[in-house]
Amino acid sequence: MSRAKEVITCKAAICWGVGKAVTVEDIQVEPPKATEVRVKMLCSSVCHTDISSLQGFPHNQFPLALGHEGIGVVESVGDEITNLKEGDLIIPTHMGECEECENCVSGKTNLCLTHPLRVNGLMPDNTSRLSVRGQTLYHVLSCTTWSEYVVVDVNYLLKVNPSINLAHASFISCGFSTGYGACWKEAVVETGSTVAVFGLGAVGLGAISAAKMMGASKIIGVDKNEMKKEKGEAFGMTHFINTNVSDKSASDLVKELTGMGVDYCIECTGVASMFTEYVEATKMGTGKTIAVGIGTELVVPFGLVAIQFGRTLKGSVFGGIKAKSDLSIIAHKCQKQEFPLEELFTHEVPLVDINKAFELLKQLDCVKVVIKM
Repeated sequence: MSRAKEVITCKAAICWGVGKAVTVEDIQVEPPKATEVRVKMLCSSVCHTDISSLQGFPHNQFPLALGHEGIGVVESVGDEITNLKEGDLIIPTHMGECEECENCVSGKTNLCLTHPLRVNGLMPDNTSRLSVRGQTLYHVLSCTTWSEYVVVDVNYLLKVNPSINLAHASFISCGFSTGYGACWKEAVVETGSTVAVFGLGAVGLGAISAAKMMGASKIIGVDKNEMKKEKGEAFGMTHFINTNVSDKSASDLVKELTGMGVDYCIECTGVASMFTEYVEATKMGTGKTIAVGIGTELVVPFGLVAIQFGRTLKGSVFGGIKAKSDLSIIAHKCQKQEFPLEELFTHEVPLVDINKAFELLKQLDCVKVVIKM
């Protein structure tokens, strides 16, 4: 019997405030409104932004229903939905793409003005379909994925091929695609150019994958974890720098491999104190650094001279990836197994053991933790 018009009670990972423990509790998920879809989540994964959300970023609204990476199946749709139906496999996206607003048609940015990045923890109508013990639940961005069910506005969903690997689809819903897009859409790496990628988690490995696809001649991975060398090479890295085994600065180590520095630097760490190093690792006059990492320090100490010598520092959300036109291309490549995404899948936990995921992330061999619903 269909539950399309009923409130569903299900399990979800909840945090009640900064510094509070994450608990798995029964929550209530309302039916979708006219332009919304209720989704049964099948598989989720952990992104660094999920950790930041526990510390009050990008908003400080609690109680918080966690998670933003994942893939699920349509359980029911609102009355005005015509492009999705029960049983469709979808990826929730934290950005929308109307294809008609000034930003969308400009070709200059992926930040849609009609369906913007949601940073208040609520639906586009500024309400929530989730509650716990009678209290409104907020989500990290456009939805929550560490929940058995969730309601998402249709403009923040991408339908994908049912043959796609569920865990791999979860990885491309945010992290991997962010790095991939940073090289593909933001840096627009040229054939024969040189690229340095700082931080070899899922985002950094996505950047390496795109740099290889774009034809970069030298792809330098920079990390303090020696175990990331093998991962980087699997995605196309040509050189590896372990910053823990040298007293030299990271930018000097990059210049030792390139002479004058790289053409492009992709910053995937969010370490504020390192931003001058990221920029100075690029060539004077033409070097370009794309900042995609987000840490807990939102004020960046920065050496102005690094920019005054003609280099460029560009901020990026989701690596410049558009939620429909670009992410669908990445999803097709994922479905065709064009990326070695199995290299990212290092650990798995059930939703009820979500706190184990945070401990696993501290292990040197951990890249992505998959959450089975």
